Amino acid sequence: MPDRPDQDVRLRPRRMDEMVGQRDVIERLKIAIDAAQRRGEPLGHILFDGPPGLGKTTFATVIPVEMDTTVQMANGAGLKAPKDLLPYLTNVSEGSVLFIDEIHRIPKSVEEYLYTAMEDYRIDIVLGDGVNARTLNYEIKPFTLIGATTRAGMLSAPLRDRFQIREHLGWYSQQDLCQIVQLNSKKLGLDVDPQSEKIVASRSRSTPRLANNRLLWVRDYAQSKAEGKVDAGLTTAALDMIGIDPLGLDRQDRNYLETLIRVFVGGPAGLEAIAHTMNVSSDTLEDEVEPFLLRSELIVRTRRGRIATAKAFEHLKLAPPEATG
Repeated sequence: MPDRPDQDVRLRPRRMDEMVGQRDVIERLKIAIDAAQRRGEPLGHILFDGPPGLGKTTFATVIPVEMDTTVQMANGAGLKAPKDLLPYLTNVSEGSVLFIDEIHRIPKSVEEYLYTAMEDYRIDIVLGDGVNARTLNYEIKPFTLIGATTRAGMLSAPLRDRFQIREHLGWYSQQDLCQIVQLNSKKLGLDVDPQSEKIVASRSRSTPRLANNRLLWVRDYAQSKAEGKVDAGLTTAALDMIGIDPLGLDRQDRNYLETLIRVFVGGPAGLEAIAHTMNVSSDTLEDEVEPFLLRSELIVRTRRGRIATAKAFEHLKLAPPEATG
């Protein structure tokens, strides 16, 4: 829907005190920010890592507010050469923040260009070509680089070590998600009862972004079907309609499990074989479907292939192989 990006910004916390969950990370950042402000220095460079939807971008937007400074935002996929990074570095102001999302996707040449900027607050600009080329050393203002990545292992050690603060964002508890749903329903002007909050939270995979998406859909459904009135029955019906079950699995997740169980008798089965049977890319299954199924203990990965667990059979209400025939 066209208004969803605006809604996402609207639901995002503006200050650290408004954030729910990740309390240990917040407390450490508050100390670092307070100490930097007392010294009158920029905050040390920060690297956030963790699965998508857990608040890396939110932290990158609230930290500049806490520091009373400005922020520039870039994406690692768009920084293909050092010249793409130049406008950001030449425009930094004293103590400002440069946020690079998906920082693991920047190429080696750009990464090496960042080293001197992060450590010495200077960059080398090459003017001209060939034998007439000359290098200009350009001093930039001391700034804070905030990097976010879902794949910290893909960062080179030299870049990783240049971040003074490294924080891993973990999954959110049911209680935290209920609080997020409660706070954001108020921002949306939606009256959501505690039981409905629990239903949305339990089907959100421990992820705030998904909780917000589910809540926005429940709001749309309630406005269309019940004049904006939300209760447990309506919330369940709304999420059932888009195929989100009580564990948070969507249609493709269940299709994966059903294929593994019905076609391959629970496994072991190779990823490519499952993908071909489902007519889905193996990359899609490995990157989008399997992580949650593994975390939910519905499948296990072995050298021989994927195997459905007893929990998967129980969830789909199917008899395990031992009980068939």
